[in-house]
Amino acid sequence: MCDQDHFEDDVKDYTERGMVTRRQFGTMAAGAGLMAILPAVVNAQAVAEEEVNIKTPDGVCDAYFVHPSSGQHPAVIIWPDIAGLRPAKRQMGKRLAQLGYSVLVVNPFYRTAKAPLPGADFNEMMKGGFAAVKALNATTHVTDARAFVAWLDTQANVSKTRGMGTMGYCMGGPMVVRTAGASDRIRGAATFHSGALVTQAADSPHLVIPNSKAAFLIATAENDDKQRPMEKDQLKELFAKSKLTAEVDVYAAAHGWCPPDSPVYNEKEAERAWSRMLAIFGKALA
Repeated sequence: MCDQDHFEDDVKDYTERGMVTRRQFGTMAAGAGLMAILPAVVNAQAVAEEEVNIKTPDGVCDAYFVHPSSGQHPAVIIWPDIAGLRPAKRQMGKRLAQLGYSVLVVNPFYRTAKAPLPGADFNEMMKGGFAAVKALNATTHVTDARAFVAWLDTQANVSKTRGMGTMGYCMGGPMVVRTAGASDRIRGAATFHSGALVTQAADSPHLVIPNSKAAFLIATAENDDKQRPMEKDQLKELFAKSKLTAEVDVYAAAHGWCPPDSPVYNEKEAERAWSRMLAIFGKALA
Protein backbone atom coordinates (compact mmCIF):
# COMPACT_ATOMS: atom_id res chain seq x y z
CA MET A 1 0.00 0.00 0.00
CA CYS A 2 1.33 3.43 -0.87
CA ASP A 3 0.87 4.82 2.65
CA GLN A 4 3.01 2.02 4.08
CA ASP A 5 5.64 2.47 1.38
CA HIS A 6 5.79 6.18 2.13
CA PHE A 7 6.31 5.56 5.84
CA GLU A 8 9.06 3.04 5.16
CA ASP A 9 10.81 5.65 3.01
CA ASP A 10 10.53 8.18 5.85
CA VAL A 11 12.10 5.76 8.34
CA LYS A 12 14.93 5.04 5.91
CA ASP A 13 15.48 8.77 5.45
CA TYR A 14 15.65 9.41 9.20
CA THR A 15 17.90 6.53 10.09
CA GLU A 16 20.26 6.26 7.11
CA ARG A 17 20.81 9.99 6.74
CA GLY A 18 21.48 10.44 10.42
CA MET A 19 18.43 12.55 11.25
CA VAL A 20 17.58 10.12 14.04
CA THR A 21 18.84 6.69 15.08
CA ARG A 22 16.76 3.53 15.24
CA ARG A 23 17.32 3.53 18.99
CA GLN A 24 15.82 7.02 19.20
CA PHE A 25 12.87 5.90 17.10
CA GLY A 26 12.44 3.03 19.52
CA THR A 27 11.96 5.59 22.26
CA MET A 28 8.99 6.95 20.34
CA ALA A 29 7.20 3.61 20.49
CA ALA A 30 8.21 2.50 23.96
CA GLY A 31 8.48 5.41 26.33
CA ALA A 32 5.35 7.20 27.49
CA GLY A 33 7.39 8.22 30.52
CA LEU A 34 9.87 10.03 28.28
CA MET A 35 7.36 11.96 26.22
CA ALA A 36 7.18 15.72 26.41
CA ILE A 37 4.35 17.37 28.27
CA LEU A 38 2.22 19.46 25.96
CA PRO A 39 1.70 23.12 26.91
CA ALA A 40 -1.18 23.57 29.32
CA VAL A 41 -4.55 24.77 28.08
CA VAL A 42 -5.53 28.18 29.42
CA ASN A 43 -8.97 28.05 31.07
CA ALA A 44 -9.18 24.33 30.36
CA GLN A 45 -12.61 22.79 30.61
CA ALA A 46 -13.14 19.82 32.92
CA VAL A 47 -13.34 16.65 30.85
CA ALA A 48 -14.59 13.08 31.13
CA GLU A 49 -12.71 10.25 29.42
CA GLU A 50 -13.44 6.61 28.69
CA GLU A 51 -12.38 3.62 26.64
CA VAL A 52 -15.06 2.73 24.10
CA ASN A 53 -15.77 0.04 21.52
CA ILE A 54 -17.35 0.90 18.18
CA LYS A 55 -18.92 -1.60 15.79
CA THR A 56 -17.74 -1.36 12.18
CA PRO A 57 -18.40 -3.51 9.11
CA ASP A 58 -15.18 -5.39 9.90
CA GLY A 59 -15.43 -5.86 13.66
CA VAL A 60 -15.12 -3.76 16.80
CA CYS A 61 -12.74 -0.81 17.07
CA ASP A 62 -11.31 0.09 20.45
CA ALA A 63 -10.95 3.84 20.93
CA TYR A 64 -10.43 6.62 23.46
CA PHE A 65 -13.32 9.10 23.87
CA VAL A 66 -12.80 12.33 25.81
CA HIS A 67 -15.13 15.30 26.02
CA PRO A 68 -16.09 18.25 28.23
CA SER A 69 -17.93 17.09 31.34
CA SER A 70 -21.13 18.87 30.41
CA GLY A 71 -22.89 20.18 27.33
CA GLN A 72 -22.85 19.25 23.66
CA HIS A 73 -19.78 19.99 21.57
CA PRO A 74 -18.48 19.53 18.01
CA ALA A 75 -16.85 16.14 17.55
CA VAL A 76 -13.37 15.46 16.20
CA ILE A 77 -11.96 12.13 14.98
CA ILE A 78 -8.20 11.68 15.42
CA TRP A 79 -6.38 9.18 13.18
CA PRO A 80 -2.98 8.26 14.71
CA ASP A 81 0.30 7.61 12.91
CA ILE A 82 2.01 4.22 12.50
CA ALA A 83 2.57 3.95 16.26
CA GLY A 84 -1.18 3.83 16.76
CA LEU A 85 -3.36 4.68 19.74
CA ARG A 86 -1.02 5.25 22.69
CA PRO A 87 -0.49 7.66 25.64
CA ALA A 88 0.79 10.50 23.47
CA LYS A 89 -2.35 10.42 21.32
CA ARG A 90 -4.55 10.28 24.39
CA GLN A 91 -2.72 13.33 25.71
CA MET A 92 -3.34 15.18 22.43
CA GLY A 93 -7.00 14.18 22.40
CA LYS A 94 -7.52 15.27 26.00
CA ARG A 95 -5.91 18.62 25.29
CA LEU A 96 -8.35 19.20 22.43
CA ALA A 97 -11.28 18.19 24.63
CA GLN A 98 -10.21 20.76 27.23
CA LEU A 99 -10.77 23.36 24.52
CA GLY A 100 -14.39 22.33 24.01
CA TYR A 101 -14.44 19.38 21.61
CA SER A 102 -15.74 15.82 21.94
CA VAL A 103 -12.75 13.83 20.72
CA LEU A 104 -12.54 10.25 19.48
CA VAL A 105 -9.00 8.85 19.10
CA VAL A 106 -9.28 5.58 17.23
CA ASN A 107 -7.16 2.47 17.01
CA PRO A 108 -6.74 2.16 13.23
CA PHE A 109 -5.25 -1.32 13.67
CA TYR A 110 -8.20 -2.88 15.49
CA ARG A 111 -8.53 -5.58 12.81
CA THR A 112 -5.18 -6.95 13.96
CA ALA A 113 -5.00 -6.20 17.68
CA LYS A 114 -6.22 -3.91 20.41
CA ALA A 115 -4.11 -0.86 21.20
CA PRO A 116 -1.32 -0.32 21.98
CA LEU A 117 0.87 -1.98 19.38
CA PRO A 118 3.00 -4.81 20.82
CA GLY A 119 6.73 -4.54 21.24
CA ALA A 120 9.27 -2.96 23.53
CA ASP A 121 11.47 -1.41 20.86
CA PHE A 122 11.20 0.25 17.47
CA ASN A 123 11.94 -2.84 15.39
CA GLU A 124 9.17 -4.82 17.12
CA MET A 125 6.74 -1.92 16.82
CA MET A 126 7.53 -1.58 13.11
CA LYS A 127 6.80 -5.26 12.50
CA GLY A 128 3.46 -5.00 14.26
CA GLY A 129 2.61 -1.69 12.63
CA PHE A 130 3.46 -2.73 9.10
CA ALA A 131 1.62 -6.03 9.51
CA ALA A 132 -1.45 -4.16 10.74
CA VAL A 133 -1.27 -1.54 7.98
CA LYS A 134 -1.55 -4.28 5.36
CA ALA A 135 -5.15 -4.82 6.45
CA LEU A 136 -6.07 -1.23 5.56
CA ASN A 137 -6.88 0.39 2.24
CA ALA A 138 -9.00 3.13 0.72
CA THR A 139 -12.18 1.13 1.26
CA THR A 140 -11.54 0.42 4.95
CA HIS A 141 -10.67 4.07 5.51
CA VAL A 142 -14.12 5.03 4.26
CA THR A 143 -16.12 2.30 6.01
CA ASP A 144 -14.34 3.03 9.29
CA ALA A 145 -14.88 6.77 8.91
CA ARG A 146 -18.61 6.37 8.35
CA ALA A 147 -18.88 4.06 11.36
CA PHE A 148 -17.08 6.56 13.59
CA VAL A 149 -19.18 9.49 12.38
CA ALA A 150 -22.38 7.53 12.96
CA TRP A 151 -21.26 6.47 16.45
CA LEU A 152 -20.37 10.02 17.43
CA ASP A 153 -23.80 11.24 16.38
CA THR A 154 -25.36 8.90 18.96
CA GLN A 155 -23.39 10.42 21.84
CA ALA A 156 -25.07 12.84 24.23
CA ASN A 157 -21.91 14.97 24.41
CA VAL A 158 -21.80 15.57 20.64
CA SER A 159 -23.61 18.47 18.98
CA LYS A 160 -25.65 17.36 15.99
CA THR A 161 -26.12 20.94 14.79
CA ARG A 162 -22.41 21.73 14.45
CA GLY A 163 -19.98 20.19 12.01
CA MET A 164 -17.42 17.51 12.87
CA GLY A 165 -13.68 17.73 12.43
CA THR A 166 -11.03 15.14 11.68
CA MET A 167 -7.26 15.23 12.04
CA GLY A 168 -4.47 12.76 11.35
CA TYR A 169 -0.73 12.19 11.35
CA CYS A 170 1.51 10.43 8.80
CA MET A 171 -0.55 7.46 7.57
CA GLY A 172 -3.56 9.15 9.17
CA GLY A 173 -3.39 11.94 6.58
CA PRO A 174 -4.99 9.93 3.75
CA MET A 175 -7.58 8.70 6.27
CA VAL A 176 -8.46 12.31 7.09
CA VAL A 177 -8.93 13.22 3.44
CA ARG A 178 -11.07 10.16 2.75
CA THR A 179 -13.13 10.81 5.89
CA ALA A 180 -13.83 14.33 4.68
CA GLY A 181 -14.87 12.95 1.29
CA ALA A 182 -17.09 10.27 2.82
CA SER A 183 -19.37 12.35 5.05
CA ASP A 184 -20.98 15.78 4.80
CA ARG A 185 -20.79 15.93 8.61
CA ILE A 186 -17.05 16.62 8.30
CA ARG A 187 -16.54 20.38 8.00
CA GLY A 188 -12.93 20.70 9.18
CA ALA A 189 -9.95 18.48 8.28
CA ALA A 190 -6.28 18.73 9.25
CA THR A 191 -3.31 16.58 8.23
CA PHE A 192 0.16 16.77 9.80
CA HIS A 193 3.30 15.30 8.15
CA SER A 194 0.95 13.22 6.08
CA GLY A 195 1.59 10.17 3.98
CA ALA A 196 1.31 10.86 0.27
CA LEU A 197 -1.97 12.59 -0.52
CA VAL A 198 -1.40 12.75 -4.27
CA THR A 199 -0.40 9.55 -6.05
CA GLN A 200 -0.86 7.94 -9.45
CA ALA A 201 -3.12 5.25 -7.99
CA ALA A 202 -6.75 5.04 -9.03
CA ASP A 203 -7.74 5.47 -5.38
CA SER A 204 -5.35 8.32 -4.54
CA PRO A 205 -6.65 10.27 -1.51
CA HIS A 206 -6.74 13.61 -3.35
CA LEU A 207 -9.39 12.35 -5.77
CA VAL A 208 -12.12 12.57 -3.11
CA ILE A 209 -11.43 16.21 -2.23
CA PRO A 210 -14.10 17.53 -4.65
CA ASN A 211 -16.67 15.46 -2.71
CA SER A 212 -15.85 17.24 0.55
CA LYS A 213 -17.50 20.18 2.28
CA ALA A 214 -14.61 20.67 4.71
CA ALA A 215 -12.09 23.42 5.27
CA PHE A 216 -8.58 21.95 5.22
CA LEU A 217 -5.21 22.40 6.86
CA ILE A 218 -2.36 20.52 5.15
CA ALA A 219 0.74 20.89 7.33
CA THR A 220 3.73 19.36 5.54
CA ALA A 221 7.19 18.57 6.89
CA GLU A 222 10.27 19.94 5.12
CA ASN A 223 11.65 16.53 4.24
CA ASP A 224 8.27 15.35 2.97
CA ASP A 225 8.11 18.42 0.74
CA LYS A 226 11.56 17.60 -0.64
CA GLN A 227 10.36 14.10 -1.54
CA ARG A 228 7.13 15.37 -3.11
CA PRO A 229 7.75 19.03 -4.06
CA MET A 230 4.81 19.22 -6.46
CA GLU A 231 2.21 17.87 -4.07
CA LYS A 232 1.49 21.16 -2.32
CA ASP A 233 0.91 22.94 -5.62
CA GLN A 234 -1.35 20.15 -6.90
CA LEU A 235 -3.38 20.28 -3.70
CA LYS A 236 -3.69 24.06 -3.78
CA GLU A 237 -4.93 23.90 -7.35
CA LEU A 238 -7.44 21.17 -6.52
CA PHE A 239 -8.77 23.00 -3.46
CA ALA A 240 -9.21 26.14 -5.54
CA LYS A 241 -11.06 24.26 -8.30
CA SER A 242 -13.24 22.62 -5.66
CA LYS A 243 -13.92 26.03 -4.06
CA LEU A 244 -12.83 24.77 -0.66
CA THR A 245 -11.08 26.82 1.99
CA ALA A 246 -7.61 25.35 2.48
CA GLU A 247 -4.29 26.25 4.05
CA VAL A 248 -1.38 24.28 2.58
CA ASP A 249 1.97 25.06 4.16
CA VAL A 250 5.44 23.60 4.68
CA TYR A 251 6.70 23.67 8.27
CA ALA A 252 10.33 24.05 9.30
CA ALA A 253 10.40 20.61 10.91
CA ALA A 254 11.01 16.95 10.11
CA HIS A 255 8.36 14.32 9.42
CA GLY A 256 6.85 13.33 12.76
CA TRP A 257 7.33 16.71 14.45
CA CYS A 258 3.88 16.97 16.09
CA PRO A 259 3.38 14.07 18.58
CA PRO A 260 5.10 14.77 21.91
CA ASP A 261 6.62 11.27 22.04
CA SER A 262 8.35 11.65 18.67
CA PRO A 263 12.15 11.85 18.67
CA VAL A 264 11.85 14.78 16.23
CA TYR A 265 9.14 16.59 18.23
CA ASN A 266 9.42 20.31 17.52
CA GLU A 267 7.35 22.21 20.06
CA LYS A 268 7.49 25.55 18.27
CA GLU A 269 6.29 24.22 14.93
CA ALA A 270 3.90 21.75 16.55
CA GLU A 271 2.23 24.62 18.41
CA ARG A 272 2.05 26.67 15.22
CA ALA A 273 0.34 23.81 13.41
CA TRP A 274 -1.97 23.23 16.38
CA SER A 275 -2.99 26.89 16.48
CA ARG A 276 -3.75 26.91 12.75
CA MET A 277 -5.91 23.81 13.17
CA LEU A 278 -7.82 25.44 16.03
CA ALA A 279 -8.40 28.54 13.92
CA ILE A 280 -9.82 26.47 11.06
CA PHE A 281 -11.93 24.27 13.33
CA GLY A 282 -13.21 27.33 15.19
CA LYS A 283 -14.73 28.69 12.00
CA ALA A 284 -15.57 25.52 10.11
CA LEU A 285 -17.33 23.68 12.95
CA ALA A 286 -19.42 26.64 14.09
